Amino acid sequence: MLIGFGAPVSGAWATPANQVAISQRAEELGYASLWTFSRLIYSDWPEPMRLAPPYRSVHDPIVIASFLAGVTQRIRLGFAVVNAPFYPPIALAKAMTSLDIVSGGRLDAGLGIGWSPDEYEATGADPTRKGARMAEYLACLDEIWTGDPAEFSGEFYKVPRGWVDPRPVQQPHPPVLLGGTAPAALRRAGALAEGWISSSRFAVADLPVAVDTVRRGASEAGRNPDEVRIVIRGVARLRDVADPDAGPLTGPIEVIRAGLEHYAAAGATEVFLDLNFDEEIGNPDADATRSLDVAHQILEAFAPA
Repeated sequence: MLIGFGAPVSGAWATPANQVAISQRAEELGYASLWTFSRLIYSDWPEPMRLAPPYRSVHDPIVIASFLAGVTQRIRLGFAVVNAPFYPPIALAKAMTSLDIVSGGRLDAGLGIGWSPDEYEATGADPTRKGARMAEYLACLDEIWTGDPAEFSGEFYKVPRGWVDPRPVQQPHPPVLLGGTAPAALRRAGALAEGWISSSRFAVADLPVAVDTVRRGASEAGRNPDEVRIVIRGVARLRDVADPDAGPLTGPIEVIRAGLEHYAAAGATEVFLDLNFDEEIGNPDADATRSLDVAHQILEAFAPA
Protein backbone atom coordinates (compact mmCIF):
# COMPACT_ATOMS: atom_id res chain seq x y z
CA MET A 1 0.00 0.00 0.00
CA LEU A 2 1.35 3.42 -0.96
CA ILE A 3 1.46 6.25 1.58
CA GLY A 4 0.78 9.86 0.58
CA PHE A 5 0.28 13.10 2.47
CA GLY A 6 -2.28 15.89 2.46
CA ALA A 7 -0.67 19.21 1.52
CA PRO A 8 -1.48 22.17 3.82
CA VAL A 9 -4.53 23.71 2.14
CA SER A 10 -6.94 24.46 5.00
CA GLY A 11 -6.67 26.77 7.98
CA ALA A 12 -3.86 28.80 9.50
CA TRP A 13 -1.06 26.34 8.69
CA ALA A 14 -1.77 26.55 4.92
CA THR A 15 0.88 29.20 4.16
CA PRO A 16 3.13 29.15 1.09
CA ALA A 17 6.20 28.56 3.27
CA ASN A 18 4.56 25.60 5.02
CA GLN A 19 3.31 24.19 1.74
CA VAL A 20 6.84 24.20 0.37
CA ALA A 21 8.39 22.80 3.55
CA ILE A 22 5.89 19.96 3.96
CA SER A 23 5.87 19.02 0.27
CA GLN A 24 9.64 18.95 -0.08
CA ARG A 25 10.09 16.98 3.15
CA ALA A 26 7.42 14.47 2.06
CA GLU A 27 9.28 13.99 -1.21
CA GLU A 28 12.63 13.57 0.60
CA LEU A 29 11.10 10.91 2.85
CA GLY A 30 9.72 8.87 -0.05
CA TYR A 31 6.00 9.62 0.17
CA ALA A 32 4.18 8.66 -3.00
CA SER A 33 1.85 11.62 -3.36
CA LEU A 34 0.55 15.00 -2.18
CA TRP A 35 -3.17 15.78 -2.19
CA THR A 36 -5.36 18.87 -2.20
CA PHE A 37 -9.13 19.30 -1.85
CA SER A 38 -11.79 21.85 -2.79
CA ARG A 39 -14.22 24.05 -0.89
CA LEU A 40 -15.59 27.13 -2.65
CA ILE A 41 -17.77 28.73 0.01
CA TYR A 42 -18.36 28.39 3.74
CA SER A 43 -22.11 28.82 3.87
CA ASP A 44 -23.70 31.15 6.41
CA TRP A 45 -26.01 28.48 7.76
CA PRO A 46 -27.43 28.47 11.31
CA GLU A 47 -24.69 27.57 13.78
CA PRO A 48 -25.83 23.98 14.49
CA MET A 49 -25.81 23.25 10.73
CA ARG A 50 -22.49 24.82 9.83
CA LEU A 51 -19.64 22.79 8.43
CA ALA A 52 -16.64 22.02 10.63
CA PRO A 53 -13.88 24.66 10.92
CA PRO A 54 -11.54 22.89 8.46
CA TYR A 55 -13.96 23.89 5.69
CA ARG A 56 -13.81 27.58 6.65
CA SER A 57 -10.65 28.69 4.79
CA VAL A 58 -9.51 26.47 1.91
CA HIS A 59 -7.15 27.24 -0.98
CA ASP A 60 -7.90 26.43 -4.62
CA PRO A 61 -6.68 22.85 -5.21
CA ILE A 62 -5.49 23.34 -8.80
CA VAL A 63 -3.48 26.47 -7.97
CA ILE A 64 -1.82 24.85 -4.96
CA ALA A 65 -1.01 21.65 -6.87
CA SER A 66 0.54 23.79 -9.62
CA PHE A 67 2.58 25.69 -7.03
CA LEU A 68 3.81 22.43 -5.52
CA ALA A 69 4.74 21.13 -8.96
CA GLY A 70 7.34 23.87 -9.13
CA VAL A 71 9.00 23.04 -5.81
CA THR A 72 9.06 19.22 -6.11
CA GLN A 73 10.51 16.78 -8.63
CA ARG A 74 9.14 13.25 -8.13
CA ILE A 75 6.13 13.10 -5.84
CA ARG A 76 2.72 12.78 -7.50
CA LEU A 77 0.11 15.54 -7.15
CA GLY A 78 -3.53 14.64 -6.66
CA PHE A 79 -6.93 16.29 -6.28
CA ALA A 80 -9.19 14.74 -3.65
CA VAL A 81 -11.33 16.09 -5.13
CA VAL A 82 -12.14 18.84 -7.64
CA ASN A 83 -15.90 18.97 -8.23
CA ALA A 84 -16.25 18.59 -11.99
CA PRO A 85 -19.75 20.10 -12.44
CA PHE A 86 -18.44 23.49 -11.34
CA TYR A 87 -16.15 23.73 -14.40
CA PRO A 88 -16.86 23.45 -18.13
CA PRO A 89 -15.07 20.28 -19.30
CA ILE A 90 -12.92 22.21 -21.79
CA ALA A 91 -11.69 24.62 -19.08
CA LEU A 92 -10.90 21.89 -16.55
CA ALA A 93 -9.20 19.72 -19.19
CA LYS A 94 -6.99 22.64 -20.23
CA ALA A 95 -5.99 23.42 -16.62
CA MET A 96 -5.23 19.79 -15.84
CA THR A 97 -3.23 19.36 -19.04
CA SER A 98 -1.06 22.36 -18.18
CA LEU A 99 -0.55 21.03 -14.64
CA ASP A 100 0.41 17.63 -16.01
CA ILE A 101 2.95 19.29 -18.31
CA VAL A 102 4.56 21.60 -15.74
CA SER A 103 4.78 18.72 -13.25
CA GLY A 104 6.37 16.37 -15.77
CA GLY A 105 3.41 13.99 -15.80
CA ARG A 106 2.65 13.71 -12.08
CA LEU A 107 -1.06 14.58 -11.92
CA ASP A 108 -3.75 12.32 -10.46
CA ALA A 109 -7.06 13.94 -11.40
CA GLY A 110 -9.49 13.18 -8.60
CA LEU A 111 -12.96 14.40 -9.53
CA GLY A 112 -16.15 14.65 -7.52
CA ILE A 113 -19.77 15.33 -8.28
CA GLY A 114 -20.32 17.96 -5.58
CA TRP A 115 -22.83 17.98 -2.74
CA SER A 116 -23.16 21.59 -1.52
CA PRO A 117 -26.34 23.28 -2.82
CA ASP A 118 -24.72 26.68 -2.25
CA GLU A 119 -21.72 25.76 -4.39
CA TYR A 120 -24.01 24.56 -7.14
CA GLU A 121 -25.88 27.87 -6.98
CA ALA A 122 -22.68 29.95 -6.83
CA THR A 123 -21.22 28.27 -9.93
CA GLY A 124 -24.47 28.12 -11.90
CA ALA A 125 -24.19 24.33 -12.21
CA ASP A 126 -27.28 22.16 -12.70
CA PRO A 127 -27.81 19.82 -9.70
CA THR A 128 -30.17 17.45 -11.52
CA ARG A 129 -29.22 14.02 -12.91
CA LYS A 130 -25.76 14.19 -11.38
CA GLY A 131 -24.77 10.64 -12.27
CA ALA A 132 -25.66 10.96 -15.93
CA ARG A 133 -23.87 14.29 -16.13
CA MET A 134 -20.71 12.87 -14.58
CA ALA A 135 -20.64 9.93 -16.99
CA GLU A 136 -20.97 12.29 -19.95
CA TYR A 137 -18.42 14.68 -18.43
CA LEU A 138 -15.84 11.89 -18.36
CA ALA A 139 -16.58 10.99 -21.98
CA CYS A 140 -16.17 14.64 -22.94
CA LEU A 141 -12.83 14.89 -21.12
CA ASP A 142 -11.61 11.79 -22.91
CA GLU A 143 -12.53 13.25 -26.30
CA ILE A 144 -10.85 16.57 -25.48
CA TRP A 145 -7.65 14.77 -24.49
CA THR A 146 -7.58 12.22 -27.32
CA GLY A 147 -9.57 13.60 -30.27
CA ASP A 148 -7.52 14.80 -33.24
CA PRO A 149 -9.38 17.05 -33.80
CA ALA A 150 -11.72 16.87 -30.81
CA GLU A 151 -15.48 17.10 -31.18
CA PHE A 152 -18.21 16.27 -28.68
CA SER A 153 -21.97 16.66 -28.78
CA GLY A 154 -23.79 15.21 -25.78
CA GLU A 155 -26.95 15.89 -23.87
CA PHE A 156 -25.20 18.15 -21.36
CA TYR A 157 -21.82 19.14 -22.84
CA LYS A 158 -20.62 20.19 -26.28
CA VAL A 159 -17.21 20.89 -27.79
CA PRO A 160 -17.08 22.25 -31.36
CA ARG A 161 -14.67 20.54 -33.73
CA GLY A 162 -11.11 21.72 -33.20
CA TRP A 163 -7.66 21.02 -31.78
CA VAL A 164 -7.04 21.28 -28.05
CA ASP A 165 -3.28 21.39 -27.74
CA PRO A 166 -0.87 20.83 -26.11
CA ARG A 167 -1.51 17.26 -24.98
CA PRO A 168 -0.83 15.90 -21.47
CA VAL A 169 2.46 14.22 -20.70
CA GLN A 170 0.62 11.15 -19.42
CA GLN A 171 -1.03 9.34 -22.29
CA PRO A 172 -3.78 9.08 -23.19
CA HIS A 173 -4.45 11.44 -20.26
CA PRO A 174 -3.77 11.84 -16.52
CA PRO A 175 -5.34 9.12 -14.37
CA VAL A 176 -8.90 10.07 -13.40
CA LEU A 177 -10.21 8.93 -10.03
CA LEU A 178 -13.74 9.50 -8.77
CA GLY A 179 -15.14 10.27 -5.34
CA GLY A 180 -18.59 9.39 -4.01
CA THR A 181 -20.00 6.85 -1.58
CA ALA A 182 -23.35 5.79 -3.05
CA PRO A 183 -23.34 2.35 -4.73
CA ALA A 184 -23.89 3.93 -8.16
CA ALA A 185 -20.93 6.27 -7.62
CA LEU A 186 -18.71 3.37 -6.55
CA ARG A 187 -19.68 1.33 -9.60
CA ARG A 188 -19.07 4.35 -11.83
CA ALA A 189 -15.55 4.73 -10.40
CA GLY A 190 -14.76 1.15 -11.30
CA ALA A 191 -16.38 1.28 -14.73
CA LEU A 192 -15.26 4.68 -16.00
CA ALA A 193 -12.20 5.78 -14.04
CA GLU A 194 -8.81 4.54 -12.91
CA GLY A 195 -9.99 4.30 -9.33
CA TRP A 196 -11.91 5.67 -6.36
CA ILE A 197 -11.11 8.21 -3.63
CA SER A 198 -12.87 8.04 -0.26
CA SER A 199 -14.29 11.00 1.63
CA SER A 200 -12.95 12.33 4.91
CA ARG A 201 -15.77 10.67 6.87
CA PHE A 202 -15.65 7.23 5.24
CA ALA A 203 -15.55 4.46 7.86
CA VAL A 204 -12.91 1.76 7.60
CA ALA A 205 -15.58 -0.84 8.45
CA ASP A 206 -17.39 0.07 5.22
CA LEU A 207 -14.29 -0.25 3.06
CA PRO A 208 -14.50 -3.96 2.09
CA VAL A 209 -18.01 -3.49 0.67
CA ALA A 210 -16.96 -0.31 -1.14
CA VAL A 211 -13.89 -2.02 -2.62
CA ASP A 212 -16.02 -4.94 -3.81
CA THR A 213 -18.54 -2.56 -5.40
CA VAL A 214 -15.83 -0.58 -7.20
CA ARG A 215 -14.15 -3.71 -8.49
CA ARG A 216 -17.45 -5.25 -9.61
CA GLY A 217 -18.11 -2.07 -11.55
CA ALA A 218 -14.79 -2.57 -13.31
CA SER A 219 -15.51 -6.24 -14.07
CA GLU A 220 -18.95 -5.48 -15.46
CA ALA A 221 -17.38 -2.89 -17.75
CA GLY A 222 -14.87 -5.43 -19.06
CA ARG A 223 -11.94 -3.94 -17.18
CA ASN A 224 -9.36 -5.61 -14.94
CA PRO A 225 -10.64 -5.08 -11.37
CA ASP A 226 -7.19 -5.69 -9.91
CA GLU A 227 -5.87 -2.58 -11.66
CA VAL A 228 -8.41 -0.23 -10.08
CA ARG A 229 -6.91 2.07 -7.46
CA ILE A 230 -8.51 2.44 -4.02
CA VAL A 231 -7.28 5.71 -2.50
CA ILE A 232 -8.22 6.57 1.09
CA ARG A 233 -8.16 10.00 2.68
CA GLY A 234 -6.77 9.07 6.07
CA VAL A 235 -7.81 11.79 8.49
CA ALA A 236 -4.94 11.73 10.97
CA ARG A 237 -5.18 13.28 14.43
CA LEU A 238 -2.12 12.90 16.65
CA ARG A 239 -3.40 12.59 20.23
CA ASP A 240 -2.12 11.17 23.51
CA VAL A 241 -5.11 8.80 23.75
CA ALA A 242 -6.94 6.86 21.06
CA ASP A 243 -10.50 7.88 20.20
CA PRO A 244 -12.17 5.21 18.03
CA ASP A 245 -15.23 7.43 17.59
CA ALA A 246 -13.02 9.98 15.82
CA GLY A 247 -11.63 7.40 13.40
CA PRO A 248 -8.94 4.72 13.21
CA LEU A 249 -6.14 7.26 12.72
CA THR A 250 -6.79 9.24 15.92
CA GLY A 251 -4.41 8.68 18.81
CA PRO A 252 -0.70 8.05 19.41
CA ILE A 253 1.65 7.02 16.60
CA GLU A 254 1.17 3.30 17.26
CA VAL A 255 -2.62 3.65 16.98
CA ILE A 256 -2.30 5.50 13.67
CA ARG A 257 0.06 2.79 12.43
CA ALA A 258 -2.46 0.09 13.33
CA GLY A 259 -5.18 2.06 11.56
CA LEU A 260 -3.11 2.12 8.39
CA GLU A 261 -2.72 -1.64 8.63
CA HIS A 262 -6.52 -1.97 8.87
CA TYR A 263 -6.92 0.06 5.68
CA ALA A 264 -4.35 -2.10 3.88
CA ALA A 265 -6.07 -5.29 4.99
CA ALA A 266 -9.44 -3.92 3.84
CA GLY A 267 -8.21 -3.38 0.28
CA ALA A 268 -6.77 0.14 0.09
CA THR A 269 -4.03 0.56 -2.50
CA GLU A 270 -3.04 3.98 -1.14
CA VAL A 271 -3.74 6.04 1.99
CA PHE A 272 -2.76 9.66 2.26
CA LEU A 273 -2.41 11.06 5.76
CA ASP A 274 -4.42 14.26 5.85
CA LEU A 275 -4.07 16.67 8.78
CA ASN A 276 -6.30 19.32 7.20
CA PHE A 277 -9.41 17.73 8.71
CA ASP A 278 -8.02 17.78 12.25
CA GLU A 279 -9.89 20.70 13.83
CA GLU A 280 -6.75 21.52 15.82
CA ILE A 281 -4.84 22.04 12.54
CA GLY A 282 -7.08 22.77 9.53
CA ASN A 283 -8.70 25.68 11.29
CA PRO A 284 -8.23 29.44 10.73
CA ASP A 285 -7.82 29.88 14.49
CA ALA A 286 -5.32 27.05 15.02
CA ASP A 287 -1.74 27.58 16.16
CA ALA A 288 0.14 27.32 12.85
CA THR A 289 3.50 26.70 14.55
CA ARG A 290 2.13 23.74 16.51
CA SER A 291 0.38 22.43 13.38
CA LEU A 292 3.63 22.40 11.47
CA ASP A 293 5.37 20.60 14.32
CA VAL A 294 2.68 17.90 14.39
CA ALA A 295 2.90 17.54 10.62
CA HIS A 296 6.63 16.91 10.80
CA GLN A 297 6.13 14.34 13.57
CA ILE A 298 3.65 12.47 11.36
CA LEU A 299 5.86 12.79 8.29
CA GLU A 300 8.89 11.35 10.09
CA ALA A 301 6.95 8.57 11.82
CA PHE A 302 5.39 7.15 8.66
CA ALA A 303 8.12 7.86 6.13
CA PRO A 304 7.97 5.14 3.45
CA ALA A 305 11.73 5.34 2.91
